[in-house]
Amino acid sequence: MASKDELACVYAALILADDQVAITADKISTILKSASVSVEPYWPGLFAKALDGVNVKELITNIGSSAGAAPAGGAAPEAADAPAAGGDKKEAKKEESESEDEDMGFGLFD
Repeated sequence: MASKDELACVYAALILADDQVAITADKISTILKSASVSVEPYWPGLFAKALDGVNVKELITNIGSSAGAAPAGGAAPEAADAPAAGGDKKEAKKEESESEDEDMGFGLFD
């Protein structure tokens, strides 16, 4: 669960994005100060760096859409052909890694 500090910074960043203001550490801190919310001093900087160059409104509107749903109609035949060309190598590596993981000398509940 997110902490109070994280949530406060998220809400402040959303306010800034809604007002079409650049999201900076100083502006997040100003909003938090005006709301009488105290957070650790590093949180506004972390959020400002994480959201630097990100279109927050676009990010929010695309949360419900999945990346796999859009190309499913047109890209499905190409995806079916791709494993036939290079799928053997991937399957061999996957089998090797699974066999290595199976016997590690202990069980999950030992």
